[in-house]
Parts: sequence; C-alpha cells; structure tokens
Amino acid sequence: MIIGTAGHIDHGKTSLIGRLTGRDTDRLPEEKRRGISIELGYAYLSIDGLQNREAKRLGFIDVPGHEKFVHSMLSGATGIDYALLVIAADDGPMPQTREHLDILRLLGVHQGAVVVTKIDRVDAAIGDQTIAAIASMVAGQPAEHWPLFPVSSVSGEGIAELLEHLRIKASEFDYRSAGGMFRLAVDRAFTLQGLGTIVTGTAHSGVVRIGDALSLMPSGVTARVRSIHSQDQAAQEGRVGERLALNLAGISVESVRRGEWLVGSGLTNRASRFDAQLESSSHHDRTITQGLEVHLHHGSSDVMAKLYPLEQDRLESGLSGLVHLQLAAPISLCKADRFVIRDSQARLTLGGGSVLDIAPPARGRRSLGRLSTLQALRDLSPASALTQMILSAPMSLESLRHGWNLQEAELGTLVTQSGAVVAGGVAFHPSRWLDYRDRILEVIDQTHIREPEMPGLELNRLRRVAAPQLSQDAYSELIEALAAQALVVQRGVFVGRPSHKAELSVAEKNLWESIAPLLNETPYNPPRVRDIANLVHIPETEIRANLRKVARVGEVTLVALDHFFLTSRVSEMAEIVLEIFQAQGTVRAADFRDRIGGGRKVAIQILEFFDRIGFTRRLRDEHLVRRSNPYAELTQEAQSA
Repeated sequence: MIIGTAGHIDHGKTSLIGRLTGRDTDRLPEEKRRGISIELGYAYLSIDGLQNREAKRLGFIDVPGHEKFVHSMLSGATGIDYALLVIAADDGPMPQTREHLDILRLLGVHQGAVVVTKIDRVDAAIGDQTIAAIASMVAGQPAEHWPLFPVSSVSGEGIAELLEHLRIKASEFDYRSAGGMFRLAVDRAFTLQGLGTIVTGTAHSGVVRIGDALSLMPSGVTARVRSIHSQDQAAQEGRVGERLALNLAGISVESVRRGEWLVGSGLTNRASRFDAQLESSSHHDRTITQGLEVHLHHGSSDVMAKLYPLEQDRLESGLSGLVHLQLAAPISLCKADRFVIRDSQARLTLGGGSVLDIAPPARGRRSLGRLSTLQALRDLSPASALTQMILSAPMSLESLRHGWNLQEAELGTLVTQSGAVVAGGVAFHPSRWLDYRDRILEVIDQTHIREPEMPGLELNRLRRVAAPQLSQDAYSELIEALAAQALVVQRGVFVGRPSHKAELSVAEKNLWESIAPLLNETPYNPPRVRDIANLVHIPETEIRANLRKVARVGEVTLVALDHFFLTSRVSEMAEIVLEIFQAQGTVRAADFRDRIGGGRKVAIQILEFFDRIGFTRRLRDEHLVRRSNPYAELTQEAQSA
C-alpha cells in the first residue's frame, strides 16, 4: 500500500514520516538548508504479521507543501492508495491544506486519515479549536469520514495509534488486480556506479519482471529490465500499486524525463487529444469556457492544453460535465486515468476528472450520438459502454486494447460480453453489421442491373456510396468477411456478386487478344495507351476504350493515368510488397523498384495505387501493409489454370 502526505508547508509532514519510518525524506542540500521539502521524498516501513505481499511493506510519499511546488505534490499524489492529511495544531487548516485536500478528491483518493501534528505546542483549548476548524473544512467531503489522530513527532505521542491504524488498513485494503499491461509513471531518473540508468515511479497497472522489454512513452524509446527494487527491496517482479526502482539497459538517463511512462512493449497509447468527464472545483469562482488554456497534470507530467466543454458552452465552478482537451504535446494515456487541471499561470486548481476516450473523432464531437457514447463510457459497465460505442461506429480491437489497456484475454472477455460481431480486427455492433451488409449488397445488385457490362462496383466507390462512415480498415474487414461467406467476390479493384459475369463482345475480345501480349512482355512496366496505339497502329481512343472495358471484366487494372497492368501481375506486385513489408516492417519505393525492375517513377505510381485501394497506407516516404492482398484469389486462379 502506498501512503501519501498532503498539507500546508511547515505543518510537519516530513517529520511525521521520519517518526513513522525512521527515514528523513529530505535528501537535497537545499532542502536541508531551507528546512522545507522541494522534491518528492520516499520512505518505507515493514509491517510484521501480515501475509499479503502488498500489505507487508508500506510505501510513503512525502510531498512539498509550498504553493510553488503544487506540481510536485500532484506527481506524488497520483497513484497513492491512502492519504495522510497533515495539519499543524498551532496553525489549523491553511490555503495549501484546502488545495491539497481538493486535489486528493479530484484524483479519486477517497481513503485516508487526518493527522493533527505539533500537539505538544498547544494547550487543549487551541487543539479543540483546530479540530473544530478541520471538521468544518471537510464537511460534505469524503474526508469527513476519515479518522483523526493527534500526534507529536517530537515526543511520539499518538504515533503508536497511527501506526496500528495503518497496519489494520494495510490488512483490510482492497488491492488492485494486476490486470492490463504494465504502466509506471516516471518521477525520477538517475545513474548509479556500476548499474547505469535507474528509473523510479509508481506502478499504475500490470506486472513487470526482470528481462522484460519496456517502452518509454510517448517517445517510444525501448529498454530492458536488468533488476527491480519493489518497495525498496530487491525483487524478481514489480506489481501495480508498488513503488518501483527499475535498472534499465539500452537507455541513457538523459533520454528519460519526469512525466513520461514506462509501459509494456506491446502498449501504444500516445494521444494528443482526449475526451473526459471533468469536475470543476468549487474552491474558486472561475468559469471554464471554450478554448481555456490550462496546465494538465497527469501521472507525473505537466503539459499545456486547451479545454472545450462539450454539453454546453461554459462549465461553472462546482459543476461536472463532459469535456474535450487538446494537448500542446502528446502524452501516454489510458481510459479511466485521473488528471487535474490548473490555470495557465499554475496558481489555481480548476478541477479534475477521468479520461473516457483517448481517440475521439475529429468531427461531430458535440453531436447527440457522440455525447451519448461518452455518457455510456462514464456511466455504464465496460461491456455496456463498448456496446454503445460500436453502435455509433465499428472499432478496431487494437485501438480498444491500447486505449483501455487490456491484455488479450481481458479484451476477448470484454468483446464477448458486449455481443460484438468481430470481423478480422474490427468489432461491429450486430445491428450495424447487418445494416452495412444489406446496404452493400443492395448497392452491388443495383449496379449489376444498371451496368451489366461491369464486373461490379469499384472498391472505393462502393465504400463512398454504401458505407461512408466506416474507416478504411473496418470497411476492408467487412468486404473480406462477405467474400468469405460467398456473398460477394472481389475482382481486382471491383466487388460484385459471384453469379454475375461481365463479358466482352467478339470485336472487343479480338482487339484485347492483340493487346494482351504487349502488356505481358514487360509485366511490371507495360507500355502506356499511347505506346500500344503506336505499336498496333490503331487510334489511341480505341485502345483506351477497349482497355477500360477489359478493366470492367477484371483482366486489367488501371494503375495510373493511361497505364493499364494485367491484373494477375498487379497481384504478383502486391505479393512482392507484402514480402518486403514482412522482412523490413515497411516498404520504400527504392526497395520495391529493385524487386520489379524499371524506374523509380513507375514504382512510386504502383505504391500510390496500392495506397488508394487500401492495400497499403503511406507514412511519410514509407508504405505500411494494412490488409491482405486483394488480388490473392486471382493469383491462385492463374496458377491453377
């Protein structure tokens, strides 16, 4: 269990931790000289007689109390299990007492105790006044039900009772399960002689073991775990809810910054914007308006952001509502993460909340359908929320796994409970799946009646007409699922019914038979329409018209302007692209050109064609395969013929 202090400067937080654990958490020379905490401090205490691993050893995080160091306090308070709100008997509640208490509530820390320190300095009457002031301050808040312990860190009075209380709480505490992939909020990085880079922080989810590969997010730098200290003791593994020090190989200390996250290497959850439920603090009179610039504190990070209320144009102090946040720099986020916002001058805590969606749509963020989805994410069980999400739009399972931080087994259970129809890697709502299927088949059937000479409808045109709301990945999965059920057949870039056949007239077939050998002589760089016309001494317009009709039958494919390829050769080039991608993880024009011969220009045109039909997608100067070869069946037919 991790216990965090909170409270005003000079109210005895560090002295209290020292009395409880025997360790002085002020380690910096400036802290010693000035007598105040500037950075986070850490201490640990073993509890005898408890069997639960998490309960055996308590971790303490001591936070600075000065108003200038609230950002450090936020770093320490995120991820704690139990709070000690420290208030000096001779001062009573002070400004940072109230702000720290508000921050704890906004971060969802609802369990704790109030510790009244320095009771050796006041008489009974003053002590009673302080306790009455505390009762007034916490009225109506979770802290209203926290036990109160008067103590003296000098004489030791009350310390034994507080320790016994913490021991009981440790034995009774409902420890978090180690679900999801590993995530640790980095709050410190340093080097040790003979060991190298050490990174410390609080584990927010999952398990890490010696030898595991981790990624530093959002930078993506990778490292390997050499050794682990959990709760200040050597260990083979570290778990959610523990303070960890990880000795990392393959990463320099200069590349690690407070605010970043160490995550399991399979987790990709970088986000530059997100939707959330926000509770505006009632301790100020600031109204949150559209585009308000704020400091966003998440984990141990502090990043500037712009905030947009979604349900109304303004959010008054003390009220809650759905909001959208746009970040000045990407951070590592997951659903249900807690955060706090402060004003742009970092002087006032404005509110806090919980992340709902780390990949919100670019448009329609205030539509009724979108608000309904966010309300489901806020109010419903995970399975019911997912059902509502996919009712609005199909969802990639990979996006869901990363955004919600789920292990494969957890993802499978969630999808099953939601009742989703899964095609490839995309989850569809059952009713939407049937709607999309029926609409696609209807459009194809209408095309066959209207244009019987066509083999079907071109892939991208079919998507625009029948399913414009679907992402390219979701649409591709739907088409492949329909093809697997023999409801449609893909002929190159066309989709049609299996029973439909487009045929050429006798004259068209004769002309095509004279052109086909020319396309096959240089299969990966065939002559263009103008060149073919010169070779067969037939007008260019007739050649172009004939090749367009042959393309409708599916034997040739228009790859670039007036540049037709045999469809079987396009299939072969798709296989070459797939081979390069599997070997290198990406496809570059130069590598593809070397495999097919010819010039760089035609290689680029072919790759751009694959991007257009959704086989690949471009990422700067590289191309990534996004689905299976759409021409694979044609290749198999050609080989068997």
